[in-house]
Amino acid sequence: MRASVEQRLAAELDQFRRDGVYKRLNYLDSPQAPRAQMEGRGEIIILSSNNYLGLCTVPEVIKAGHEGLDRFGAGTASVRFICGTFTLHRELEAELARLVGTEASLTYVSCWTANEAVCPTLLGPEDVVISDQLNHASIIDSIRLAKQIVKCQSAVYQHSDMADLDEKLQAAKGARTRLVFTDGIFSMEGDIAKLADIVALARKYDAIVAVDDSHATGVLGQTGRGTPEYAGVLGEVDIITSTLGKALGGAAGGFVASSTSLCDYLIQRSRPQLFSNALPPTVGLSSLAAVRHLRAHPELVERLRANTRYFRDQLRARGFKPLEGDTPIIPVILGETAKAIQMSEMLLDEGVFVTGFGYPVVPKGEARVRCQISAAHSKEDLDQALRAFDKVGRRLKLV
Repeated sequence: MRASVEQRLAAELDQFRRDGVYKRLNYLDSPQAPRAQMEGRGEIIILSSNNYLGLCTVPEVIKAGHEGLDRFGAGTASVRFICGTFTLHRELEAELARLVGTEASLTYVSCWTANEAVCPTLLGPEDVVISDQLNHASIIDSIRLAKQIVKCQSAVYQHSDMADLDEKLQAAKGARTRLVFTDGIFSMEGDIAKLADIVALARKYDAIVAVDDSHATGVLGQTGRGTPEYAGVLGEVDIITSTLGKALGGAAGGFVASSTSLCDYLIQRSRPQLFSNALPPTVGLSSLAAVRHLRAHPELVERLRANTRYFRDQLRARGFKPLEGDTPIIPVILGETAKAIQMSEMLLDEGVFVTGFGYPVVPKGEARVRCQISAAHSKEDLDQALRAFDKVGRRLKLV
């Protein structure tokens, strides 16, 4: 690297440290369970994981990954249409489609690449994509990519503002295709898209709806089938993207679920599918086992809800002001980025791993620590974490 570039990067990193916004990686030396071993810290309680159902440590999920390695080897070696598609991919994709209520699905190496596939592949210059203001960065980048590659049009509606979405759809009436793209659960806020209203507006304007359900698959709905089940529109959403790296085993991978023809079209034309290796077999089979475990144990979803209610209520009783919601994402707003990072460091000193978030991940002035609850957390885990919040909150004069 040229010295001038090294000097610039070093100066900016030093400024991050002075501003108190430098992100330090914490290294775990055990599975992503409710309690884990952290290098230099010993045992800590994890309240920052997307392993919402605790499935990444379920024995049959782990065993399935071993079987995938033994049966299919370490990887896929190339893209699917060149070197062949493993039968496990077909089996997993059928299970995922059944889970989220669509005809078909197609797996990718991450939900980021799944989202990246949708807009540039589906849209053209005659089309418009309309995005919620607080959508995930992967949706935003998918739209940016599509605007550059296929010259589609775009619009942004105010977060969960249905009147504004109505106006944006009305303005796009002349487009060939109108695509409304939204998160299911907005991960920084922990709130849920008004999906039933969005579907109704889409019908009014002959639009299609795409939902990134990464934080909702396995989490929302009576049986964990996601935001469509929660909103009462299961089977009515045109495109669902989601991840295998959160509630469904926590490993990696993502998928697009939709009609058979759209999934086939993605096989033919989506660049992340055509030019990238397929999902590794170890991940594919462990994810398949996770989906089947969820279907066999719907009580996990209720346990997750009960743990979430308890933790949010107890935070409130102790004088904190967590954002309201029905999801296991519980943000506690602090304002300044440096204060959010300071609180997360102090909680870690007390043996509780909670991540602080600030600008540019969240808007300026809305920095927060974000707690994420799991069905696998015991009451003892949650109570110990609450005692740490009490202690740190008093020291920072937050309560």
